[in-house]
Amino acid sequence: MKVQEIMRQGLVTVSPDAAMREAAALMRRRQVRHLLVIDEQGALIGILTDRDLEHSSFLPFLAPYVVGGERKLRKPRVRDVMTLDVVTVEQDVDLVRAALLMFERRIGSLPITDRGKLVGIVTGRDVLEALQDDASDGSNRSELYLG
Repeated sequence: MKVQEIMRQGLVTVSPDAAMREAAALMRRRQVRHLLVIDEQGALIGILTDRDLEHSSFLPFLAPYVVGGERKLRKPRVRDVMTLDVVTVEQDVDLVRAALLMFERRIGSLPITDRGKLVGIVTGRDVLEALQDDASDGSNRSELYLG
């Protein structure tokens, strides 16, 4: 099975200049734990996760103790707290390989690309459900050499 078979295509994105309050509200409203951060051309430049959001809640309380950069601490923007090193995979990657990558990198989602263009996302829950379905129906299993 390939990741394109289970990826979500209704992407929830945010600008790097959006206020963290706006991003948090968007995550709640859309019931997602990962926001894809895109630039004006639609290129993926980061990801904002529920963990990033949780960590950003400390920032306003730290402002009195930091000289310079108070704006970033008092009114953080998405760019101030997003994860920059985004792990992506192409849409034709085997689901088992994607699951192993998520496990090894300790990440909860994978943006999916088609020749570098963002086309979808899979979450850990999506992958787990697909692998469970695959295991329960005894269907065609892929084997990977992990040498």
